[in-house]
Amino acid sequence: MLYKKILYLLVLIIFSGCSTETLITNKIRIKPTPNFVNKGFTLIYNESLYKEKLITKKLDNRSLTIFQKNLNKNTIVKITNILNQKTLIAKVSSDALYPSFFNSVISNRIASELDLNLAEPYVEIMSVPKNSMFVAKQAKTYDEEKQVANKAPIDGISINNLNKSKKKVKKESKIKFLYKIKIADFYFKKTALSMIKRINNETNVKNPKIQKISDKKYRVYLGPFTNINSLQNSFNDIKILEFENIEIIKNDQNN
Repeated sequence: MLYKKILYLLVLIIFSGCSTETLITNKIRIKPTPNFVNKGFTLIYNESLYKEKLITKKLDNRSLTIFQKNLNKNTIVKITNILNQKTLIAKVSSDALYPSFFNSVISNRIASELDLNLAEPYVEIMSVPKNSMFVAKQAKTYDEEKQVANKAPIDGISINNLNKSKKKVKKESKIKFLYKIKIADFYFKKTALSMIKRINNETNVKNPKIQKISDKKYRVYLGPFTNINSLQNSFNDIKILEFENIEIIKNDQNN
């Protein structure tokens, strides 16, 4: 009888130890929340936008700062010109209201450094964790900035260290305009179909579609659109549903 009790206690200890180890392992394996990412058209700041009250605050056109409605002040972001893959690191300025069609408002300096096409200022905004340390030459793609220290905190990259040459924003050759509006991605097709039904019942949007990205990813989207006006009209129609992170995707991209 005593032997059975001892054996029972040993089994409890072993299983308790396994359980604790599993919990620890599970905690280690928990993936962090993904960074905020949004693809869409940016609005390049100028004083007339502020004077006409299309933007509620001023932005320093010499700075590496932006307005972004989904992110808190001082959030570090990586901005990518998707059409040429040039990138830079910037910081979110104070909260400001601006037309909801745009995913951000950027300074003239940022537009110039990224060589943005004024007719198609298509960018990706991605938040960067505060504790991240960037290798400056990897965080920036300008040849002129290779003199910046190889390892530097984001805040340590000052305006004085950056490219001092003044470049005008380029107006690139016309590229075929073809975009769609990504409303949301779903794990199950049934859920995506429910979203289609809701869009049809609650908005004036016509012909929402489902794209199968993989067996576990179904995308609800609108389009494709061949001009900026139809794209913007549909974007404004769908925003009545108050989705937090609607994206504009170039039609040759699936992610």
